[in-house]
Amino acid sequence: MFPKLVFIYQSLLSFLVSLVIFFKVKKKYSISTAIHRKHQLLVNSTNVDFLVPTTPELVNTVLIVSIPLFSVSSLDTFSWILSILMGTQSTDDLKSYIESKDPKENTSIVDERTAEQKAIDDWLPITGSRNAKWWYAAFHNVTAMVGAGVLSLPYAMSNLGWGPGVVILILSWIITLYTLWQMVEMHEMIPGKRFDRYHELGQEAFGEKLGLYIVVPQQLICEVGVDIVYMVTGGTSIKKIHHTLCPNCKEIKTTYFIMIFASVHFVLSHLPNFNSISGVSLAAAVMSLTYSTIAWTASVSKGMQENVEYGYKGKNPSETTFNFLTALGDVAFAYAGHNVVLEIQATIPSTPEKPSKGPMWKGVVVAYVVVALCYFPVAFLGYYMFGNQVADNILISLNKPKWLIAAANLFVVIHVIGSYQIYAMPVFDMMETLLVKKLNFKPTWILRFITRNIYVAFTMFVAITFPFFGGLLGFFGGLAFAPTTYFLPCIMWLAICKPKRFSLSWCTNWICIFLGLCLMILSPIGGLYNIIKQAKHYKFYN
Repeated sequence: MFPKLVFIYQSLLSFLVSLVIFFKVKKKYSISTAIHRKHQLLVNSTNVDFLVPTTPELVNTVLIVSIPLFSVSSLDTFSWILSILMGTQSTDDLKSYIESKDPKENTSIVDERTAEQKAIDDWLPITGSRNAKWWYAAFHNVTAMVGAGVLSLPYAMSNLGWGPGVVILILSWIITLYTLWQMVEMHEMIPGKRFDRYHELGQEAFGEKLGLYIVVPQQLICEVGVDIVYMVTGGTSIKKIHHTLCPNCKEIKTTYFIMIFASVHFVLSHLPNFNSISGVSLAAAVMSLTYSTIAWTASVSKGMQENVEYGYKGKNPSETTFNFLTALGDVAFAYAGHNVVLEIQATIPSTPEKPSKGPMWKGVVVAYVVVALCYFPVAFLGYYMFGNQVADNILISLNKPKWLIAAANLFVVIHVIGSYQIYAMPVFDMMETLLVKKLNFKPTWILRFITRNIYVAFTMFVAITFPFFGGLLGFFGGLAFAPTTYFLPCIMWLAICKPKRFSLSWCTNWICIFLGLCLMILSPIGGLYNIIKQAKHYKFYN
């Protein structure tokens, strides 16, 4: 079993390395590709470099470099994945969409906003600063994607089993990378216009009102729900540090630890925009990689446990099924970073010569390499070492040495501090946009101080009241995380770009939609099962 596991992990890392090589080689062909396309597209220079080059020479170069890293049996799979990531079929989709526009339109970017509108946009969190670099996008995406839930992936593997678990984790990585690429491309698909927020792209795809009704509720469930979960996670991690370092000390309620964690956000939440929290986000990204590395290296150091078993641990088929569905929700939660992608890209400067999608995609690729380095070793090696007896938090299974477990929990606290801010910023933007643009409040620091404090207090109150909110999130999150991450970008792509029926792009998007719908339907069942179990023995504010 272990050689197969190593092979799977090595093959995946080889694929990630080939992606990096791909972007290095890409630069060599970018000029010739742009010249080749210039006479084909009836648009301005903004769209000449709109797509990742798909020249045969580039594909061959990547494949040749990747051959030593892959077995012959995996080359077909690699080529297929690469064709999807490169958008070989999607070139025609975007080109047909752009050519459907009047070529005389948008030949120059004209800012028609009034001075007051510009001042408001400069004050709002998402559009207030557009000087971010590609590495900002990298660690913002790592902070948004990699959460403390990575420590529960071995437990999810124990409920999924080796075969389904490996397939679901890797397939989710591929699908979410593909849908993330779609969102990066659609950010500026209309020359001279940027979709700075998820709901703005939804409005372009579904209409002004319907787009809001479809996107905003799901986005709010995800972002507010994640912030509440991180309140609970931060508080419980601080409690674990206290208990680990002082096992004989008087027991303190989790409520107080959540309040300690919330006190940090009553300060940090007043940072105005994404760029202002870049330092916090960078620290969070580093911490995520650190505690993930501690988790899997400590597992390997401890060695395989005696009489380890890999079978399902449910006492009966129904319990096994519910555990399986719960694990699906855990995986969906692990890949829930799409809700803030467009908002992150909005902070990157963009010109017709250098659109924001270039540095954004570079940051996304780096982020996904880090995600793979965090997720797969922890999930596979943790499950391999402990089997189906692994705890729902692998740090609990490790138990010793105490100083290492305390350090790992401290890193978790630092990480969820940054993650909370990443997910809260779009919510702040929605609240402040509504108050300033719709209700005509003046954009002042007092307004920001009051609204953000109310939001932090609200998430703290819900976290204290329902510390088993993770199960609740598994219920509602299956209805919101799966759509916004797995298939809503695909539906938008089909609605806006209108690829040819039965083309590779059309088929790929419909496959993602089908898999995402299955996840959306099944995972809430497991979440509801967990809520019922935990609520039986729960006492408020205990």
